Amino acid sequence: MYLPLFIAKRYLFAKKSHNVINIISTISACGIAVGTAALIIILSIFNGIQGLISDIYGIYEADLLITPVEGKRFSPGEAFNVIKSDPRIANYCEIVEENVFIRYGKEESIATVRGVDSSFIAASGLKDRIIEGDFTLYYGEVPEAILGRGLAYNLGARTNFIDPIELYFPSRYRQISLVNPSSSLNREKLFLSGIFSVEQEYDSRYIFVSISVARDLLEYEDEVTSIELYVTSGIDIKTAKAEFRELLGADYSVKDRYEQNETLYKMMSSEKLMISILLFFVVVIIACNLFGSLSMLIIEKREDIQTLRNFGATGRLVKRIFVIEGWLVSLVGVATGACLGLLFCFMQQIFGIIPMPGNFIVKSYPVVVNIWDVMIIICSIAILGLAIASINIMIEKKEKIFET
Repeated sequence: MYLPLFIAKRYLFAKKSHNVINIISTISACGIAVGTAALIIILSIFNGIQGLISDIYGIYEADLLITPVEGKRFSPGEAFNVIKSDPRIANYCEIVEENVFIRYGKEESIATVRGVDSSFIAASGLKDRIIEGDFTLYYGEVPEAILGRGLAYNLGARTNFIDPIELYFPSRYRQISLVNPSSSLNREKLFLSGIFSVEQEYDSRYIFVSISVARDLLEYEDEVTSIELYVTSGIDIKTAKAEFRELLGADYSVKDRYEQNETLYKMMSSEKLMISILLFFVVVIIACNLFGSLSMLIIEKREDIQTLRNFGATGRLVKRIFVIEGWLVSLVGVATGACLGLLFCFMQQIFGIIPMPGNFIVKSYPVVVNIWDVMIIICSIAILGLAIASINIMIEKKEKIFET
């Protein structure tokens, strides 16, 4: 066995004559263990929340979104027919979206109408988030609408009520009449077919109707405000996005799901990084206890050091023993903390120990353990322990002890 490691292990697990050394070493190891476990748990929770948000946005956001760089609406040209016939595209959905005035009975509100077609219904996950009624755009030839839960609550709307939903939007061509201002408004009447629930802000904003109804209300012909693309499974979205951007040119923007919510994902990544840095500094402060325990151990082992020197051990070998000793203390803490952190993450995944506050889509904090996060944490703290032990041995006062 490697001699410095053998002696360091004996020093680590052997009973010291000064009990305070054991206490300080234990505190150092426990502090490192707690810091390691906290880093693993918190980063895993961040991963879980990020994955949960991605899943939520994935319910109502397409794999790729095409919008005009300038203006709000456009007419799909020949290039869009090429994209529509591309074998990688599972669903090609034309969308018409605009803010409208909505009335239900005596209640009024501003909402965002989304005109969609049957392709959207087939591709979107919203049909699986219906809490009342069905996700249908027509009952026979009668147009219907689907409301978000928040919007339905504000309007007092239910699927079993018979009152129609009225949508209003100013006409683009009729002049405003001071005698009868309502004559300059386009109006559509629809009956409520379903209520969906995804996320509070989204639920309080959107109403889905047939794209033909939306075009009649907004006085569009074949124009759209965006096109949503759903790719077949196994397709590289980045490659498809790059090709479509080149095909459409600079007049159109093609965004994947990350780019559609770039600010949110960047904010979450920044928060994760800042929390990691803060916790790592806490671990650094705790790990400084190694200075005290290692210094006291060296003082206690003066006679052993002299004996080793008498047997021909060099000062370098003796210093290596105590460097390894300090590193072993940190490794014990890292190993213990990693086991505790992973055990807690496993228990949280299975039993949901910590509940999610408020009325959220999940009952407990989601946890996703990323093996790379765990490896980075373990390696970083292990290197930190080695650095602290090495710096401690390099102090001038201890150099004299090793040279005696």
